[in-house]
Amino acid sequence: MHTDHSQPKGVNDAATTAMSERIGHIKQRMAQACARVGRSPEEVTLLPVSKTFDDQAIRRAVSLGYKRFGENRTQEIGQKAPLLADCDVQWVVIGQLQTNKAKEVARLAHELQSLDRMELAEALDRRLQLEGRAIDVLVQVKTSPEETKAGLDPVELIPFLRQLSGYQTLRVRGLMTMAILSEDQSAVRRCFAQLRALRDQARQEGIAGIELDRLSMGMSGDFELAIEEGSTEIRVGSAIFGARDYPA
Repeated sequence: MHTDHSQPKGVNDAATTAMSERIGHIKQRMAQACARVGRSPEEVTLLPVSKTFDDQAIRRAVSLGYKRFGENRTQEIGQKAPLLADCDVQWVVIGQLQTNKAKEVARLAHELQSLDRMELAEALDRRLQLEGRAIDVLVQVKTSPEETKAGLDPVELIPFLRQLSGYQTLRVRGLMTMAILSEDQSAVRRCFAQLRALRDQARQEGIAGIELDRLSMGMSGDFELAIEEGSTEIRVGSAIFGARDYPA
């Protein structure tokens, strides 16, 4: 089926309908999680994670009202951005970032959710100054015992936030974490509860220029627990877009 690229709202096919139904199911689960802890569903945002999915899949999500999309790799944003130039998409980098990718983030990204070290903050600041831009950032904190998980050591958070307050190009909006991959719900919940506690502790410090209104935590497999523990944004990919077809 040919898509009229000049009309992103015009994507209307079986795949879009299926995506709309999947999102409806996620929204229902989000609302139920909020209800269990007395929160309003309005307090939690859904960030579609479009990594490995093509521009047509993103175009369908745009037609359903989404503008912000999470991506792991700047290279992938670079490939997709020109194809979606008419859609006013905002790219959110959620993956681990090498310092040498700061240039692409400064040029292409609306937001970075995985800021976890000073070396990266300095590289981003230099590049953003050259671009004449500022971006929203979340500080990624390691709350899981798994060695494979990235993020700042919790004990370093407040000193790190103090340092970040000096950078005009980096608007600190909140914190991000990835929970342990485990069947043990209490272990998963602990990761999210720890991030919320760290946020509360950091807020009490009252660091100038640092806003900590946002907690990005929870993915397809654990977002209900994250919402119950105070998440303001969940990052969901395959539950929206369908099964990922990873390259060999």
